[in-house]
Amino acid sequence: MSLATNTCTTRDGRQIEFATIGDPSNPTVVYHHGTPGSVYLVESFREQAERLGLFIIGMSRAGYGGSDRNEGRRVADVVADVQSVLSHLGRGEYVAVGWSGGGPHALACAALDPACVHAVSLAGVAPMVDDFDWTEGMGPENIEEFNLAREGGPAYDDAMRHATEVFSGATADTVIALFGGLLSDTDQRSMEPLSVRELLARGISHGLTSDRDGFRDDDQAFLGDWGFRVNEIQRPVSLFFGDHDLMVPARHGHYLASVIPNVTVYHWPDEGHVSLVVDHGDSIFDQVRQALAR
Repeated sequence: MSLATNTCTTRDGRQIEFATIGDPSNPTVVYHHGTPGSVYLVESFREQAERLGLFIIGMSRAGYGGSDRNEGRRVADVVADVQSVLSHLGRGEYVAVGWSGGGPHALACAALDPACVHAVSLAGVAPMVDDFDWTEGMGPENIEEFNLAREGGPAYDDAMRHATEVFSGATADTVIALFGGLLSDTDQRSMEPLSVRELLARGISHGLTSDRDGFRDDDQAFLGDWGFRVNEIQRPVSLFFGDHDLMVPARHGHYLASVIPNVTVYHWPDEGHVSLVVDHGDSIFDQVRQALAR
């Protein structure tokens, strides 16, 4: 059955696209997709929602898919959008789960939203600080993208327009090639099943339709002030990351693990950026279910 999407209005009058999976009588999980992405990526966890008894809400972040742009947004600004969707659906406490570029947004919920009881970051980005080289260990495409993002200007504008155009046409047949040097051998193997490539391509292409600006806005949000400090997060946080990750290297996970106070670390050396989620969804959501039970 195809995932049905809907929209609701935020406090400042924008539209946010969302979808749900699972029985509404079950505990709530809010899923934050990666960069780029959209609401359709929540479909990855349908099996876990049904097996573990979860109600999972996926959203297209501002500027992606059917969600209006929030120009100049910080990572922290996602919390108000989450609260708008939860209010629309009549939901209360939840666990926030974020993959890749969604990781910081899950951490924002733990830092700033009293209704968030736990955050899970899956190969999530760390803030840009002086303690380490933020792009070290990334594939060449990411290094180029974020170097341009730091500089800004016409070269960066052109690069993001081109990237958005290219990724908006992603298909199951092309999605591996589109990521180029950002996929380790481990990740490429995990993407061999057609169903994985179809879901990833659909989530990315939908997010970038109609010249959406979410991709660019995510980049700028990661590089700037997040609107909260990760070392001040008081709610429990679980970090999952692997050593074969060329999009968000393991050093991001190690940094977050060293500064977040109430953290549990799942460092799986044999996994990459995609394989972490594709091959270990059950283990990850077992931890989510335990967090909700507590």
